[in-house]
Amino acid sequence: MSLIVQKFGGTSVADTERLRNVARIITDAYKAGNQVVAVLSAQGDTTDDLIEKAREINPEASSREMDMLLSTGEQISVSLCAMAIEAMGYPVISLTGWQSGVITNTVSGNARIKKVDTERIEAELNQKKIVIVTGFQGVDRNHDITTLGRGGSDTSAVALAAVLGADLCQIYTDVEGVYTADPRKVTGARKLDEVTYNEMLELATLGAQVLHNRSVELARKYNVKMEVLSSFTGHPGTKVKGVAKRMERSYISSVAKDKDIARIALIGVPNEIGTSFKVFSLLARNQVNVDIILQGIGHEEGKDICFTVAEKDLKKASELLIEQKEELRYSRLETNCDVAKVSVVGAGMINNPGVAATLFEALYDAGININMISTSEIKISVLVDKKDADQAVQAIHDRFFGM
Repeated sequence: MSLIVQKFGGTSVADTERLRNVARIITDAYKAGNQVVAVLSAQGDTTDDLIEKAREINPEASSREMDMLLSTGEQISVSLCAMAIEAMGYPVISLTGWQSGVITNTVSGNARIKKVDTERIEAELNQKKIVIVTGFQGVDRNHDITTLGRGGSDTSAVALAAVLGADLCQIYTDVEGVYTADPRKVTGARKLDEVTYNEMLELATLGAQVLHNRSVELARKYNVKMEVLSSFTGHPGTKVKGVAKRMERSYISSVAKDKDIARIALIGVPNEIGTSFKVFSLLARNQVNVDIILQGIGHEEGKDICFTVAEKDLKKASELLIEQKEELRYSRLETNCDVAKVSVVGAGMINNPGVAATLFEALYDAGININMISTSEIKISVLVDKKDADQAVQAIHDRFFGM
């Protein structure tokens, strides 16, 4: 007998028919002799609808009250799914995050899991019940409901799989697995049988939107066996693991893009020791994540520091830098939201020095200008104009996977 954790996203449980389909998937695993813990997201656009309702009442609602509101979406999903399974004649119980023992820190809206007390879940499993758990939420030391941020149900599922010692964590979504690019937008995109944790983490961080990056971090840390698959087709998905089997020439796994970024440039920064530290420590203290960084060697006005942040953080970052202009002593600040990050990811890149040249050639042939470049052992990212992003992804994908 195996223990399987299954997670179903919002599209998988969007309406009555889909909820019943999810109930069938869960009970099929149960009928096969497995213990099953299922983690559900809110139905369809429920979370967005709740956010809109909150804005109508109070655009400046506290994060605590937002967590109280948003947590109800998952509670609706799990109770309805449990009802569907009951109607099929199987023993089942639905549990909220706090009933499941998910303990988080006190950061409302983007909480992190500190520990999971599995006593209640294990007791229910020992009574031969299917356990349906709300994703995306937990409870802090003050017994306040907290939410884990967008995509947090993935993290909930992997955390439960880790502490329960699950044999497999299946992430059901609306695509059949991890692809060489977004199959809905890129012609010729192919499904991958396997990817490594490191590749998946890069893809999740770069905007691939298949898995929440924090869930992949947890899976890698605790060696949780994962599979990404569709709740609609029943086809095998993509396995996420430590080492992926791949043909020797397939040193690139995927091409991804992120349009939700912004570029900030500090022009004429003093060419002095410690200037960069002052800039980036200011942003770090205020929880603004920085990605691609480019620093010039200096000119008469000083030096220029350019970097990217999430578009949602642009206003906050700009205000912080403007407030500290006297301390930082730069000439002017420039911002640009009309940019996108396009990246190639692959564990085999480190031993294939021609990857960068191939990428740059593909963009050159497509007439696309590169604004910034960032590299690591398994990733190359370029900043391009937002209007060119889709064309850039297709051109790069054709070059690497159209051979």
